Amino acid sequence: MRRKVKSKIKIKPDVKYNSIKLEKFINCVMQEGKKSVARHVVYGALEEIKKKTKLENPLEVFDAAIKNSSPDLEVRSRRIGGANYQVPREVRPGRKLALAIRWILEGARTKKGASIVNKLADELIAASKNEGFAAKKKENTHRMAEANRAFAHFAW
Repeated sequence: MRRKVKSKIKIKPDVKYNSIKLEKFINCVMQEGKKSVARHVVYGALEEIKKKTKLENPLEVFDAAIKNSSPDLEVRSRRIGGANYQVPREVRPGRKLALAIRWILEGARTKKGASIVNKLADELIAASKNEGFAAKKKENTHRMAEANRAFAHFAW
């Protein structure tokens, strides 16, 4: 018998900026179900971005950070004839967003010192300028895909 098709959960946009991407980001920041704490952290980071960049709308920096951190290609392992090959593939839009969010948060969480609000603001600003942890991660992913371009014909 076939399995039921899993339906995607529709996420409502966030309260303050009316953005679905930002609400997904808040959900990823959230730990142990504490959404109010996650909202406080993200909105605090956006206020910090507003102060540091002197922009009216910090959502522009956030969108630029997500766009610059989203990979276009990645490698997936494929077993063919007893050997494993790293096959480059295009990344689906939903996965692009998920990877970008994950890498930005990883970059902010691995930094030492300041509060998470400041670290997150710094990482978002750096990612919007194509710098920082998330941008490096994207570069490495693209480099891996480029190096394994010879195996592109194994793509399924």
